[in-house]
Amino acid sequence: MRSIWNGAISFGLVSIPIKLVNATENHSIHFRQIHLADGGRIRYRKVCELDEEEVAGGEIGKAYEDADGTMIPITDEDLAQLPLPTAKTIEIVAFVPADEIDPLQMDAAYYLSANGVPAAKPYTLLREALKRSNKVAVAKYALRGRERLGMLRVVDDVIAMHGLLWPDEIRAPEGVAPDSDVTVRDAELDLADALMDTLGEVDMDSLHDDYREAVEELIAAKASGEAVQPAESDDSGGGKVIDLIAALESSVRAAKKSRGEGDENEAENKGDMADVHPIKKTASGKTAQKKSTPKSTGTKKSTSSPARKTAQKQKKTTAKSTSSASASKSSSSAKKQTSSNARSTTKKKTAAPRKRASA
Repeated sequence: MRSIWNGAISFGLVSIPIKLVNATENHSIHFRQIHLADGGRIRYRKVCELDEEEVAGGEIGKAYEDADGTMIPITDEDLAQLPLPTAKTIEIVAFVPADEIDPLQMDAAYYLSANGVPAAKPYTLLREALKRSNKVAVAKYALRGRERLGMLRVVDDVIAMHGLLWPDEIRAPEGVAPDSDVTVRDAELDLADALMDTLGEVDMDSLHDDYREAVEELIAAKASGEAVQPAESDDSGGGKVIDLIAALESSVRAAKKSRGEGDENEAENKGDMADVHPIKKTASGKTAQKKSTPKSTGTKKSTSSPARKTAQKQKKTTAKSTSSASASKSSSSAKKQTSSNARSTTKKKTAAPRKRASA
């Protein structure tokens, strides 16, 4: 990797020659401005406001614009004569716990590489001291014409430096928090905790820029003359008033489903529930019921046809006549049986005195 700055780390009376290397890179896709009429590229030219002529880079200097618009020229020689002890030195001023550094101050990141064989020993000494102390080093350095604040820490076997914003460059969050007092219930906090536990941890190396990939696919499709398919809109309902509890519960279920969890619980819940079968319909569109299904005893209005009503009346009349006939037959047979019993009793009484006379 190409170094962007050469200097030394000042560690007390120890000086460590180092090279500064960018630790990050930008993968954003950059576009050019073009003329829509003919596709020609639009370029910006540096033109002097006084004579309206284009100026070459070698003829351009720097100046400070005063409040009244006056330009005060500042040369590189003027800046080089300033008493800047960190012009070529990363000067460590303190060692502090890492949690004392506000993440809001984090800026660009760099790797510090030992510059030459003699620098290997003091470089390793500083690295191991940082490891054992579990602290970070706060340092001052100069880069691109200004003095900056930095934080040195160990990444694997390399000393990394994060550029830090000065404390007075951090704006206070005034007017950012909600104006009204909001009360959060314990049930909502419990669901939020459950969602956090369900989402769990993530492998940072697995995260990638989906938008950049989509732009690359779009460029490739247009370059090959293929038709570009519009992406499906994802209406997440932003800005709508929602039920927070319901949203949290749905989020927990969705997170469990995405991780393949919750299937066993759903299976157990299904086992406790009764089977529900849909009611089948006949060809005429009427509902068909099984004979074994008990009918309700409540009275319902009949929806039968007139012919069916007549048949039902005839069946009732026949049943009544049949029951009447059977009842009359049973009564006549009962009368016959009574009369026969009475006759036999009379015969028995008559026969008894005759036997006594013959004696």
